[in-house]
Amino acid sequence: MNEIRFTALSSETVRGYRAGQPDAYGLVPEQRVSGGGAPCRHCLRDIEAGEPLLTLAHRPFPKNQPYAETGPIFLHAEACERYPESAQIPGMFLKRPALLIRGYDHDDRIVYGTGSAAATATIDEAARELLKRADVAYVHLRSATTSCFQCRVDRA
Repeated sequence: MNEIRFTALSSETVRGYRAGQPDAYGLVPEQRVSGGGAPCRHCLRDIEAGEPLLTLAHRPFPKNQPYAETGPIFLHAEACERYPESAQIPGMFLKRPALLIRGYDHDDRIVYGTGSAAATATIDEAARELLKRADVAYVHLRSATTSCFQCRVDRA
């Protein structure tokens, strides 16, 4: 197993948020104007200054449980093309010096000892190494400065 894929939020989920579906806290996503550099979790590109964006609480897990972290994310407020599931590191990440990387098990629980900050240039290799482990079902990439969810990494 060497192949991985970077997985953005689904278009179905994002369409719901854009239509006013409540976020993880039951609130309607806030519409704001980007100051530039806000990462969209759907197209995995930065939202440029002046573009409308949504800010909302997102829980990237199928159900509530003690390890189901919830946090703020940004989305383009207007339609954008979903990042194709790919082994290619999204260019948005290459603009950042590091990301947090963390493995989760088949019960969506953090696998202790898998979390670390990794230089962006090494993210694909770090994810491959974690996904070689039988106890790691998938990996999250998170902001190294705020710990916000960025995307999921799966076995291809």
